[in-house]
Amino acid sequence: MSPRFIFVSGGVISGLGKGITAASVGLLLKSQGVSVLPVKCDMYLNIDAGTMNPLEHGEIFVTDDGTESDQDLGHYERFLGITLSSRNYITAGQVYQTVLAKERALAYGGKCVEAYFSVPQEIMERLEKLGQKSEVVIIEFGGTVGEYQNILFFEAARRMKIKYKEAVLFIHVGYLPTPSFLGEMKTKPLQMSIQQLNGLGIQPDIIVCRSRKKIDQRRKEKISLAAALEPRDIFANPDLELTYKVPLVLEEQKLTKRILTKLGLKEKRKDLLSWRGLVKKIEKIQKKVKIGIVGKYYTSGGFTLKDSYVSVIEAVKHAAWANGVRPETVWFDSQKLEKEKNFQSLLAVDGIIIPQGWGSRGVEGKIKAVRLARENKIPYLGLCFGMQMAVIEFARNVLGLKGANSTEVDSQTPHPVIHIMSDQKKYLEKHQYGGTIRLGAWKCRVLARTKLSQAYGKAGIISERHRHRYEFNNHYREKFEKGGLKISGVSPDRKLVEAVEISDHPFFVGTQFHPEYKSRFLSPHRLFLAFIKATIHKKTR
Repeated sequence: MSPRFIFVSGGVISGLGKGITAASVGLLLKSQGVSVLPVKCDMYLNIDAGTMNPLEHGEIFVTDDGTESDQDLGHYERFLGITLSSRNYITAGQVYQTVLAKERALAYGGKCVEAYFSVPQEIMERLEKLGQKSEVVIIEFGGTVGEYQNILFFEAARRMKIKYKEAVLFIHVGYLPTPSFLGEMKTKPLQMSIQQLNGLGIQPDIIVCRSRKKIDQRRKEKISLAAALEPRDIFANPDLELTYKVPLVLEEQKLTKRILTKLGLKEKRKDLLSWRGLVKKIEKIQKKVKIGIVGKYYTSGGFTLKDSYVSVIEAVKHAAWANGVRPETVWFDSQKLEKEKNFQSLLAVDGIIIPQGWGSRGVEGKIKAVRLARENKIPYLGLCFGMQMAVIEFARNVLGLKGANSTEVDSQTPHPVIHIMSDQKKYLEKHQYGGTIRLGAWKCRVLARTKLSQAYGKAGIISERHRHRYEFNNHYREKFEKGGLKISGVSPDRKLVEAVEISDHPFFVGTQFHPEYKSRFLSPHRLFLAFIKATIHKKTR
């Protein structure tokens, strides 16, 4: 069967939820027995997302093969239950880099290499390769229609429509605002974005309307007229408390049937029973647990940006729902904690998580939070940087190693309990930052009779994803273990410390890896399940 291609674009504003729409479409097609592969196209000239500040870009999601990608790949994995790789992530930087490398190698036969011809062709070739491995490729374009930097991506999509005709489908996601001073939902911004799409030579096949409330028939008709579509091709995607309900809301409106019809595919079966069942279960949950997340990448001016930690948030949700509770996330700015003297709000939570981080800003606030969790028997989960903070806190306040720190934070620390990995020094000396850190899936040996082995349900080899440049300093290993910080996870050759824990604490675990990247809606991660179970016990004791 020849491949089909679905392009998902956005209009009016960014951050609409195109990724959730693309993931939902993928789930609905997968439920029909159709094989799908999603791909995210980002328009920036970065080769990948690895060197970006989370406040600038949001979370950097890491795949098994070590690709530092956009957070939407996380949405795809969580919805579709599949493992993605570098082939599912395309940036303008990658495309230009490849085109220029081909030019240097005379791959264009000495012709004049022009952006208008060669860049869209390179994009098309990448998408066509994905089409060889699945029945439908779902391509999400980052940003919004009308932006200067994404024109060549839309041009590639236009050419694919010419080449593949009915095998190409365009879904346009647009925003319908309801200004408070009017109290009426307005369709003009979406109509204008459709016109901009038309101006690029693209006619949308389906419109998905994002809005606070569900759109009515009158507005459907207005949009269908502007888009030259039937009203049944206009779909409502209103704000929902539960994101995982989006596929079901779209399915109720028969989106799957319209897509299959337009692509010339037959309806095979519907298999959303597990998904529906879990959504219904979640909607009935009443009990709550309060989870404190201590970080530094979500305060921007007067706003809280949760996208920096989206995989952690989702992993907490998955595990909480599986344990029959609803998670209430409480955010703590680690910089503010540095100056804080009253910690009642942090002490009131049922569990504390310190997620990933870089650099020295806010470190002392995180170390304070670790100490509070350790001394007050609050369940604690440290992820990557969070494990390193736990090691530093234990060194200072239990082992008495005054001034203990990470060399990332203090290069002159008298006790570098966390230091740079030996193979990373050469990269820093040459200012080679992008794509050089320890990335992707690495094996870890879980040691027996530990909280970690209890969480995983076994001792032995597991595989988890990493993203770090610094590690536990083995020079201090014996001192820590004698002092009560147990090494519970190591590399297969036992040279790298991958996880630490405190045995006589209800739950105190730090991992150098990122278990949040592998949590799925239908299969929560075991480590998060164990953490949430411990928070429930704290709440009830």
